[in-house]
Amino acid sequence: MTLLTPDFFWGNSTSSIQTEGAAHEGGKGPSLYDLKHETANSADWNTAIDEYHRYAEDISLMKDLGMNFYRFQVSWSRVQPRGEGDFNEEGIAFYHRLVDELLAAGIQPMICLYHFDLPLLLAEKYNGFVNRKVVDAFYIFARRMIDEFAGQVAYWITFNEQNLYSLPAAFKQSGYLTGDQTPYELYQIQHHIALAHAKVANYIHTQYPELQIGGMLAYQEFYPATPNPQDIEAVRRFQEFVDFNLLRLFTEGRYSDEVIAYMKHHQLYDILKEAELAEISLTRSDFISFSYYATATMDSCLIPIDAMPNNYSALGQKKNPYLRANEWGWQIDPQGFYKVLMDLSNRTHLPVFPIENGIGVREKWDGVNLIEDNYRIDYHREHIRALKQAVSDGANVIGYLGWGLIDIPSSQGDVEKRYGVVFVNRNNHELLDLKRVPKRSYRWLKQVIASNAELI
Repeated sequence: MTLLTPDFFWGNSTSSIQTEGAAHEGGKGPSLYDLKHETANSADWNTAIDEYHRYAEDISLMKDLGMNFYRFQVSWSRVQPRGEGDFNEEGIAFYHRLVDELLAAGIQPMICLYHFDLPLLLAEKYNGFVNRKVVDAFYIFARRMIDEFAGQVAYWITFNEQNLYSLPAAFKQSGYLTGDQTPYELYQIQHHIALAHAKVANYIHTQYPELQIGGMLAYQEFYPATPNPQDIEAVRRFQEFVDFNLLRLFTEGRYSDEVIAYMKHHQLYDILKEAELAEISLTRSDFISFSYYATATMDSCLIPIDAMPNNYSALGQKKNPYLRANEWGWQIDPQGFYKVLMDLSNRTHLPVFPIENGIGVREKWDGVNLIEDNYRIDYHREHIRALKQAVSDGANVIGYLGWGLIDIPSSQGDVEKRYGVVFVNRNNHELLDLKRVPKRSYRWLKQVIASNAELI
């Protein structure tokens, strides 16, 4: 019996800053990433894999693999260099060429509107999304992109891994440059991001009801470190504040009752303005998308008694002694992937779409021989098998996108942490020739896609 539908989405997922390069070409303005410089273990962001100039080559590889879906990001600072004011028609034209090429190859585009690279001038002027004015600026940018591409792009997401704005990383990712990083400001950022998402989702549903827009989160899957009831409670409470609160916002347009109570008890409730809650209350999602790479455990004994629930993962995370990990400590857990698929399906009753999954490994190419990345084949095989089991058990899973299936710099700029089935010939400090070289996993994935995962 064929489990996956004939129109199941197979594809690749990336961000603009990790693919495009051309950081100072085509009228692009500076972004937060212009503050990040080359280090001993990371590259600068000027070139990435040069997809700005080589996108046709990469789309050809995706087509050869049999992919029918590509989630990419429109760089805000490429199409609106200052983040407000005039738009850059040259930047918009680049994305039109990219979308045209994808559609000609039979590949459905999905646009992500924000992937941590706020236009630098908005960060400097307003301190990022902690300021309500950046919500309004984002909405203007998003609305222009939707109007521009609605006739060609059917699938949309606003913020990559939106629940990360409930965690301490929110400050860096939202463009917050100065201040004390207080709990009040964290909750303000979280709320402004939720409001920005709501405004965009509501615009699409009102003006373009034929389009699909979904929420996206980095599902924070934790297991209790022990049977200690306090470990179990720490996991429950953390997930309510970071995963389930956002799912309720995505599907019902309402905050979690527990989060509301916490905000009232900790002098945070005045963040929630009546008019903004009314806008959020209209929010609905057509699907729920998420990234998934690894799991960990949580030890309540490591968490101070007065800690904010949003900080539990940073304070209480421990390795799982029963799982293997890659060099960076990301633990491989296909069963956790199955659990997330089932949890999301059962909680939301919506189509579920894993749009990032993969394993980063350090790899070298000798210029001649095939890269034998059997570990990557094993990783994807077991996760796709878990996906098929979830479908068999009732989950409506509409696709599977690997992360950076053509090698790209990691989120920290480390080119040596490679996720791709295609090797890109560069390292952190030398561009070399940027040649695209399929690995053994490329041949395997091509067979999987051709059989719609029957041959796995």
